[in-house]
Amino acid sequence: MKFENRVVIITGAARGLGQEYARQFARRGAQVVVGDIRDCAETLQVINEEGAQGVAVKSDVTSATSAAKLAEAALENFGAIDVLVNNAALYGSLTFAPFDQLSEDEWDATMSVNVKGIWQCCKAVLPAMQKRGGGSIVNISSLAATYGMPNGLHYTASKAAVIGATRGLARELGRYNIRVNAVAPNVVDTDATAEVFGDKRDKIIDVTLSQQAIRKPLKTEDIVGAVLFLSSDQSKVTTGQTIMVDGGTVFL
Repeated sequence: MKFENRVVIITGAARGLGQEYARQFARRGAQVVVGDIRDCAETLQVINEEGAQGVAVKSDVTSATSAAKLAEAALENFGAIDVLVNNAALYGSLTFAPFDQLSEDEWDATMSVNVKGIWQCCKAVLPAMQKRGGGSIVNISSLAATYGMPNGLHYTASKAAVIGATRGLARELGRYNIRVNAVAPNVVDTDATAEVFGDKRDKIIDVTLSQQAIRKPLKTEDIVGAVLFLSSDQSKVTTGQTIMVDGGTVFL
C-alpha cells in the first residue's frame, strides 16, 4: 500500500498508536499532519526520519476552531486532504470504577473527546475531501464497544458511539466518494495502557490473552495494517465497517 501524493491527518499522534500510524504512513510516502494536545515534536521527528514531510499542530479535537486548524495546516502545506485518522481519545488518564462511582465531569469529558472530537474533525475535513473527489476516514473504536468493558462504562459507551457514528457517516458521505470505517483494537501494549492498569498490567494482559483465539499480546505495529488498508485504494468500496483487531476475541 503506497501513499505517495496523499495527505493524511492523524489526531492523538504525540505517542503510542497515533505516532506509529504517522510512522507507517510516512514510510509509505504520505505527507502527514499530526495533532495532539501534547507536543508532537517527537512524532514529527519520526516522520522526517522516514524521509517524509510532516507538520505538527497542537490541537484539541473537542473544539471546532482547533479541529479546523488541522485541516488548514494540511491545505496550507500540502494543498489537499485524503485521509483522516480519528485516533485522539481519553483513555490513559481515565478513572476506571463501577459505573455508579464514575464522576459526571469525567463522563462528559470522555464523550466530548472520544465522540464529539470525531464529529468536529470530520466536519473540518469535509470541504477539502469533497473538492478532492473523495477520501477515507478511519475512526479508532475499541474492543470495549462490542465486548463490554466492566468498570469502564464511560469509555465503553464512547467507543460504541464511535461505531454508530462510523455507520451514520458512511451513509451520509458515500455520495461524495468519502469512505468511513472503524478499527476496534483489543488491549495494546502502550504507555496509555500502562497508565490505566499500573501494577495490574501484567495480570490484565494475561486475562486478555486467555480470551483471544490468537494468544499473542498486541503491539502498536499489529494495529497499523487495518488502518492502512482502510485508508488505501485497496478498500475503495469498503465503508461503514468495523474491523476487530483483537486476536480473535469478538467475531462480528
